[in-house]
Amino acid sequence: MTAKTGPYDGPGGLGRFQTELTAWLDENDAFFPRRAAGMSLAGEVARSRANQHRLWQAGWLRHGWPESVGGMGGSRLFRAAVTEEAARRGLYYDTLAAVGEVLGPTVIEAAPDLARRYITPFLDGTEGWCQGFSEPEAGSDLASLRCRAVDAGDHWVVDGQKLWTSYAQFASRMVLLARTGTTEDRHRGITALLVDMGSPGMTVRPLHGINDMAEFSETFFDSVRVPKDRVIGEVNGGWSVAMRMLRSERGGIFWMLSAWLLEELERLAGTAGLTAADDEAVGRLFATVAALRARSWTTQHRLAADGIETPETSIDKILMATAEQELFDLVRTSLDGVLEFADTDEAVWLRSSYMYSRAASVYGGTAEIQRNIVADQLLGLRGA
Repeated sequence: MTAKTGPYDGPGGLGRFQTELTAWLDENDAFFPRRAAGMSLAGEVARSRANQHRLWQAGWLRHGWPESVGGMGGSRLFRAAVTEEAARRGLYYDTLAAVGEVLGPTVIEAAPDLARRYITPFLDGTEGWCQGFSEPEAGSDLASLRCRAVDAGDHWVVDGQKLWTSYAQFASRMVLLARTGTTEDRHRGITALLVDMGSPGMTVRPLHGINDMAEFSETFFDSVRVPKDRVIGEVNGGWSVAMRMLRSERGGIFWMLSAWLLEELERLAGTAGLTAADDEAVGRLFATVAALRARSWTTQHRLAADGIETPETSIDKILMATAEQELFDLVRTSLDGVLEFADTDEAVWLRSSYMYSRAASVYGGTAEIQRNIVADQLLGLRGA
């Protein structure tokens, strides 16, 4: 496998980068394993991380990350170009590799010393991280979380539970939100910590989902000791860390997923035996995906310029959930029972994807909460 060359600074640099990336991937296609029939979730994780590592080692994935963590600098738009092409070619398993876009930028900004010490193996695919936000009684309402971290002098002691933690059983570290103030403090009493998943007192229990995958876990903390220097940002300043992560989550991941949805729509149009009766549904779906792509590209540029606030990205979340559910609704109705009853590898994969799409309006903030945010914080309709 030959490595890429640069540089890509200046006008036209991004377009040149995309052209050379595509050509390089075409040339080195055989080095990147794709999904195999019947592959387990562990196999998908291993495949995705291996492909991520190849892109990092060849230099492509290092563009857009700062030199302090092994990157080559430059705009985050370079990262967006790589994740888009990876999604188009099926190099990653859904959102697994994109977790780096959720956690990476904020950890680098809010805790540069921690990032220099720990984050490069995460960005290059050598190890995985996970995000410990949601709890049984604190999902979209993060300000009510109860998992607690107590100051014990030279370390924190964490007790509590997290839920819906993506790929926790495959992770080396967790970015954890824990309560360090009182419950009455709400968002002002939360601290973000970087926790080693192998710490004594931690238990991870994968949850077998309706899509026949155990992508989520519940994680229990029983007097888990966390070094004092693992704070991300400021003590009791975890809310701003969480908001920055949510902003990043709706940037790189949604751009990658929008590319994947476009590929799935093209594949559906070519294989599902659509008729004129499906024209309206296909047209509506294409318009939804196109709106998502347009909005997400704007978000990418504004994130690169640090010119977007978290409430605005609620629009991206609404569009993403709508597009994903509309796509797999059309898959189900147009394949005439294949998704429900067939046992081929393709049918099993489509069934799993359809089931997962039902959660699109829940994970990352429910559709109802996102619409309330848009109405209240963007349109000023509170009390109207």
